[in-house]
Amino acid sequence: MNDLAGKHIVLGLSGGIACYKAAELCRSLIKEGATVQVVMTEAAEQFITPVTMQALSGRPVFSSQWDARTSGGVDNNMPHINLSREADAILVAPASADFMAKLLHGRADELLSLMCLARPRDQVPLILAPAMNREMWSHPATQRNVTQLRADGTTVLDVGVGDQACGETGDGRMLEPEELLYELVRFFSPKPLAGQQVLVSAGPTFEAIDPVRGLTNLSSGKMGFAIARAAHEAGAQVTLVAGPVSLPTPRGVGRINVKSALNMQKTLNVLSQSASVFVSAAAVADWRPVQAAEQKIKKDGSGEVPTLSFVENPDILAGIAASARAQNGALYCVGFAAESQDLLALAQSKRVRKGVPLLVGNIGPDTFGQDDNALLLVDEHGVTELPRADKLVLARQLVAEIARRLPEHKAA
Repeated sequence: MNDLAGKHIVLGLSGGIACYKAAELCRSLIKEGATVQVVMTEAAEQFITPVTMQALSGRPVFSSQWDARTSGGVDNNMPHINLSREADAILVAPASADFMAKLLHGRADELLSLMCLARPRDQVPLILAPAMNREMWSHPATQRNVTQLRADGTTVLDVGVGDQACGETGDGRMLEPEELLYELVRFFSPKPLAGQQVLVSAGPTFEAIDPVRGLTNLSSGKMGFAIARAAHEAGAQVTLVAGPVSLPTPRGVGRINVKSALNMQKTLNVLSQSASVFVSAAAVADWRPVQAAEQKIKKDGSGEVPTLSFVENPDILAGIAASARAQNGALYCVGFAAESQDLLALAQSKRVRKGVPLLVGNIGPDTFGQDDNALLLVDEHGVTELPRADKLVLARQLVAEIARRLPEHKAA
């Protein structure tokens, strides 16, 4: 995937130790398909050299408003005009406290601030990634500036928390390159789920037999996590309820970890009361032991095998789909079916049995633990195939399909 293919980004660097992160950010942007033009302030050159940024971007670096080189294909000695006109976005990372204050007041005494002020505001968005000491970040003046910049239409990203170059710890770190890359990808993504509250379940459940053993399955949770990310990219507020997996939480997504089917049911029943979309991608165990042993069940050398009794777990999705909110159209439910054979027939029958408007089928053994998948979307109108692809690609396609169905569902 090249999520930024065809995009031209002007990457601005103001003065700050976080300039070292801009090198990796520039490299990541190009790997995602973007072209990058670097513009640096004089202060930024104290932290990282233009030679480094030129080597990484493959383009000459601009730092002076008096630079007479051709810029933006125009030879008029106006880089502050030319460089902004060809950009799809200007990303300033790092954006120092001084630089943000300068932008707020419309001051433009060097190339980067001139370019930000002279850009066509309705065509070239300005995105700032703040970076500064924790006291500078929390200072009322800085917070006032951030508030006003956002009110003026500038996208000011949040900051990271952790160790700072000065030796202190707290808010104010610039986001990491992979976080900034995600924010830029999300910025350009369509927002068909804007205003929606999306609830996603993912991963397996674990049903304890004793303190060290239990019943589970091979679900990795990757598909559900990809759906959570895709929904967030699409503008939704997303909560992810995850079984026992070690995957990192998608940026911007709220996460609640659960273990057993009963844990998951209790959590989802509560959260579904405020959600507008529920995607049940978790592979919930069908059965659990009637009672888990308090101590580890040990073999004694007799050759006798312990007898285990099981009870059926509740059908979480069917229960939520039968709730008043789902029945009156306030909650749109999407189910998943992981089968090993007869996918179409089993998915169609499961959709009816679960009582959901959309059922997503896949062949479990072909996808568990893998980075790719193939999906079959079944609703009352028929079947849609999503051919094998990376799970994030499929998740974005699925989110678009869900968004397309929402008005129809609410009108029903």
